[in-house]
Amino acid sequence: MGHKTALHAQHHALGAKLVDFSGWEMPLHYGSQVEEHHKVRQHAGMFDVSHMTIVDVSGAQARSYLRHLLANDVASLQHKGKALYSAMLNEAGGVIDDLIVYLMTEPDAAGEWYRVVVNCGTRENDLRWMADQAVRFDVALTEQPELAMIAIQGPKARQRVEQVVSESRARLVSELKPFFGQESEGWFIARTGYTGEDGLEIMLPEDEAESFWQQLLAAGVAPCGLGARDTLRLEAGMNLYGADMDEGVSPLEAAMGWTLALEPVDRDFVGRAAVEALKASGAASKLVGLVLTERGVLRAHQKVVVEGVGEGEITSGSFSPTLGYSIALARVPVGTGSTAAVEMRGKQVPVQVVRPPFVRHGEKVFS
Repeated sequence: MGHKTALHAQHHALGAKLVDFSGWEMPLHYGSQVEEHHKVRQHAGMFDVSHMTIVDVSGAQARSYLRHLLANDVASLQHKGKALYSAMLNEAGGVIDDLIVYLMTEPDAAGEWYRVVVNCGTRENDLRWMADQAVRFDVALTEQPELAMIAIQGPKARQRVEQVVSESRARLVSELKPFFGQESEGWFIARTGYTGEDGLEIMLPEDEAESFWQQLLAAGVAPCGLGARDTLRLEAGMNLYGADMDEGVSPLEAAMGWTLALEPVDRDFVGRAAVEALKASGAASKLVGLVLTERGVLRAHQKVVVEGVGEGEITSGSFSPTLGYSIALARVPVGTGSTAAVEMRGKQVPVQVVRPPFVRHGEKVFS
């Protein structure tokens, strides 16, 4: 296949079904995707996410550069370690990628340093775009391919990590606030995730990843693959790049309007003019949640019909193991109300239109 992470041998040893994922040989599941999903919702599961791309942004104008590059504003990061979710847009206001950026230094430090984590499938395009936009700034972009990354998620995730790490790291884990990250003895430990559960994403040297993975296994943390990762993030109402958004989709059409920092008005980030023009004229579509409680599974690309309004399309859909029925994200006409129908096997099946997320901390949260 393609690239392999530092944990590739571990996945083989655990009997994982390995598949190609954006050029990486990654585990789809280790036997039962549904069981892995439930482990994360009820206890703790771990994912090898070392395929993600980590880029450090440093230099005298790192802050100014990121304020130009990103639709959200890194000026809001007022504490060391604070994380920010943002889209990186093209000039037309489409989403090149979504990402998380961490402030690695104190806000007033002389040498600015941020850590950016982007998707692996968009790596080459992202790095090229970031480099092109960096030309006008005194800034250095340094990819960190020598770092592995393990995500431990679930209500018992932090507790299990505390059991197997050093005393100082355990103390950090117990005190770390949500959406913050801190360095500890050569590791970067962040309290973020993609599942709707509490948990950690830990970046560590590749040569330490296998030992840490085995310690987590011994502590009862279940290995989980891409399949469970997808159903968990869908239940949490989190977008998947390339499905729910891409370069032809504005954040205003992808339920990401909250990530657009339009104040102050003089911050001229890439894509701002296009986003403001669309906001002024009004987007024709929006991203919503769909719920199908009768038999059937909602799938990507199925047509959504809204009587008297128009048509849309499912962008992500699956059976929800937590809820016991099918859910989806769909891009539909902006005038869509609380009901719609999905074309399935030649019939129009009624669905409920809701506002994501569907599940948080193991509980149904939509009405």
